Amino acid sequence: MSTITLSKSDAAGVKTDAVVIGVVKLGGGVTLPAGTESLNAAYGGKLVEVLSGLGATGKAGEVTKVPGPKPGKSATLIAVGLGAAPDGALKTEDLRTAAGTGVRAAKTAQSVAFALPTPDAECVRAIAEGALLGRYSFTAYKSAEGSTEAPGNLTVLTDLARNKDAKAALERAEVTADAIAQVRDWVNTPPSDLNPADFAASALKLGKEYGVKVEVLDEKALLKGGYGGILGVGQGSANPPRLIRLTYTPKKPVTHLAFVGKGITFDSGGLSLKTANGMIGMKADMAGAAAVIGATVAIARLGLPVQITTYAAMAENMPSGSAARPSDVLTMYGGKTVEVLNTDAEGRLVLGDALVRASEDQPDLIVDVATLTGACVVALGTKVAGAFANTDTARDRVVDAAIAAGEAMWPLPIPAEMLDKLKTHSKVADLANITGEPWGGALAAAAFLGDFVAEGIDWVHLDVAGPAFNDGGAAGYTLPGGTGYSVRTLVELAASAS
Repeated sequence: MSTITLSKSDAAGVKTDAVVIGVVKLGGGVTLPAGTESLNAAYGGKLVEVLSGLGATGKAGEVTKVPGPKPGKSATLIAVGLGAAPDGALKTEDLRTAAGTGVRAAKTAQSVAFALPTPDAECVRAIAEGALLGRYSFTAYKSAEGSTEAPGNLTVLTDLARNKDAKAALERAEVTADAIAQVRDWVNTPPSDLNPADFAASALKLGKEYGVKVEVLDEKALLKGGYGGILGVGQGSANPPRLIRLTYTPKKPVTHLAFVGKGITFDSGGLSLKTANGMIGMKADMAGAAAVIGATVAIARLGLPVQITTYAAMAENMPSGSAARPSDVLTMYGGKTVEVLNTDAEGRLVLGDALVRASEDQPDLIVDVATLTGACVVALGTKVAGAFANTDTARDRVVDAAIAAGEAMWPLPIPAEMLDKLKTHSKVADLANITGEPWGGALAAAAFLGDFVAEGIDWVHLDVAGPAFNDGGAAGYTLPGGTGYSVRTLVELAASAS
């Protein structure tokens, strides 16, 4: 495990294996941001020339390594491109990405210091988050020869080292990064080792460790309670479904937020079977549930004065003789009936049950997180989540939190006709789980979910099918596999409410 601290040490004299600095693109050359003055002096005032001579352009994500000013006695210099900053101001996401890039470039270094600009506490938090997230590795299934050790001691060099706000920012970065690492671990674990019961057991253990109350409904309790959506999706699997409920209730909460997460531990598509390639990566179909649990624990650890009630609807969607069939009708929790015309549109079924249950708690705002539709990936790509809501105010509140947290999100509409199509597409039930049309899939899914939210409760749906899992190479602080997307947004949402 890496540890991270703040220090007022001089960048040129700090005892460490590597020092990460930023390089800003300026016209046809590069310049150095604040915080690198002593290092520049150590190179005889010619650090820009040295970097330019090695081909540094300041392009975002570019890495240039320079031997220390005293070969064999000083730290290796890792210069990371920050891109252009026309107004002289760097965004916190630039710093978060640079820190992640730098710590990955350090590879086997046992200690890394970050001499990136820290004009305020938010920049300190961004650098710390990027460093901690960038050093993450998932080696549980690798042989000893294949595993690598990430840098153990991380230091953010800043004049704010003794500042109260900076210390609080560092704590939030540590807690949030820890939660994201747990979410990434869950998402990266093979589905054979993380079925719904396994996931529930892990959530119970985590809740006990950090004082969050966790309740689990097993298949018998789900049947007794009438959770037809969760049971219908899970009935084809040898691994029965679960509904996990977490509660965090501080003294005198300023608001009550409810989180709901889709937790399909593996999605084969059911009898509406996916293609072989379509199943690859479907262990990540529980990323929404993992994120809401991780965020809830982080909020509790930070002691934020916000009441949180969280539901993670867990099931494994498998084909078998007992699996739900296209044309089956499920009676959802609360009594609404749904004709299942595509068993691969299963996430909305488990979420429907959970949204009705969450509404009964009468929160001020419900936010659900789900790897729900490939249609959203088609619309927004793999880095941006779609945000849908029943009110503009609620949607903007969550999108603003995402922007502040550095997570890419874009608002999308829920056209009224989508719900009408779901209702008319079934001739035997209250609504179908698909419209029968090949377009607007993400919008139709959002319309379906919205019909299960009680009237008068603000609700936001985040379709994270793209950014929840990275099946490409490492970039910035994002590694291949689970990303932990939306944890930072949910924590920021709670923090901004307090």
